[in-house]
Amino acid sequence: MFSKVYSASTLGIDAYLVEVETHTEKQLPLITIVGLPDNAVKESKERVTAALKNSGFEIPLKKITVNLAPADIKKEGSAFDLPIAIGILAASDLFELNELDKSLLLGELSLDGSLRKIKGALPITVEARKLGFTKIILPEESVKEASIVEGISVFGLSHIKEVIELLDGTNHFQPTFTDKNEVFAQVNTYALDFSDVKGQENVKRALEIAAAGGHNILMIGPPGSGKTMLAKRLPSILPPLTFDEALATTKIHSVAGILSKEKALITERPFRNPHHTVSDAALIGGGSVPRPGEVSFAHHGVLFLDELPEFKKNVLEVLRQPLEDCKVTVSRSKMSLEFPANFMLAAAMNPCPCGYFTDPTKDCTCNTSQIQKYMSRISGPLLDRIDIHIEVPAVKFKELSSSAQGEKSESIRARVVKAREMQISRFKGMKNIFCNSDMATKEIRNFCKLDSASEELLKMAMTRLGLSARAYDRIIKVSRTIADLERSNNILPQHISEAIQYRSLDRDIWGH
Repeated sequence: MFSKVYSASTLGIDAYLVEVETHTEKQLPLITIVGLPDNAVKESKERVTAALKNSGFEIPLKKITVNLAPADIKKEGSAFDLPIAIGILAASDLFELNELDKSLLLGELSLDGSLRKIKGALPITVEARKLGFTKIILPEESVKEASIVEGISVFGLSHIKEVIELLDGTNHFQPTFTDKNEVFAQVNTYALDFSDVKGQENVKRALEIAAAGGHNILMIGPPGSGKTMLAKRLPSILPPLTFDEALATTKIHSVAGILSKEKALITERPFRNPHHTVSDAALIGGGSVPRPGEVSFAHHGVLFLDELPEFKKNVLEVLRQPLEDCKVTVSRSKMSLEFPANFMLAAAMNPCPCGYFTDPTKDCTCNTSQIQKYMSRISGPLLDRIDIHIEVPAVKFKELSSSAQGEKSESIRARVVKAREMQISRFKGMKNIFCNSDMATKEIRNFCKLDSASEELLKMAMTRLGLSARAYDRIIKVSRTIADLERSNNILPQHISEAIQYRSLDRDIWGH
């Protein structure tokens, strides 16, 4: 006898259909799974056998062949347990299972027949709807993320018996539906707020400019000056996620299996803070079967690298492609996959190994060569991709002890949103340019024209402050954002003057 059950798997962050074909014949009892299964799929026959027996179902004493088509793509994971089990029961004519051709099944089986959470439920549900399936059956723990997709009935069940009851019509379960408008009512509910930060008004201003123009930012200051505290609050002043952005970000987290079972959708901009011991594969993505890395988990959010010079040099260098292209391409001999990685980079570092080179109250114990060696750990090409460098001084006692509350994130975000609206209008119809940081040389010439006073000021800064050539475009981009924050169509000398202050590492004070 023969049966066909539909399932799916993920490749990168997208899903593809897998047909689970089951054939039984009168030979010595044996279960064989073909179609390039990995070890987790090969072990599926043991889990399926135990789960069916412990759920009271008889497995026919026949040779059972299970084929996972297409057979040329490697199948991995435990989500094929449920479709294999249902396929065996359907091929054995033990039940009259209806609508198998319109249903897509996923789920890992426990030995007692209960269903366990799977990875990639959201992209698989999106693909199932696209392919015309009317229902998807998956574990109860994975139903929340899948139920955000409209146009398909999503059933979250807890046991294989319930799956049989649904398919043979003996029990009428209700599909789960999540109202995306209700979920989106919770946007911008950040626990951290800029009003918690004492002092550091100049750094808050730099972060506001970075958020308004999508600029990458590097904070340099002594230990305990509040660099990490400030960076953690950066997502709270970014524009709210749109539904499409939330869906794209949630898909990545879903594929990696790190989405909470209570969450239907990620509604806050992600903030990722990997430790400086992170490997290049963990940061960028990779593995024998490529998985997304930290840069993809930070998609449409913030990637924060604390103690930047402590990261291995090869790890920092692999950041250059995603910063430039907003995506990561992972190539293997048999496949090449793309993961989205459109994030804002926020980084923090000490000015020297001991941390007190720029601190007026504490003596630095480092010599010039130690400082130069420390600073040289960050390559020029990487610094090229960071528009704003801001010094973060130690907070004075007077500011720490003050009872005055700082400006709330909500107020700052309102200004950021207005500046972004100007940029969206400016770059309308232009491909892959959404904010000022995306501008290339051509766009800078078109949208950032300087008057003679601004040009003279910039020329003077380049000469007297010893700014490098790479600082030129960065200063103009940042001054365009400062002008947007002031709702000014033209870049004025005061905008150039402020932007010049945000190129600390290009000056000669660091000994290079």
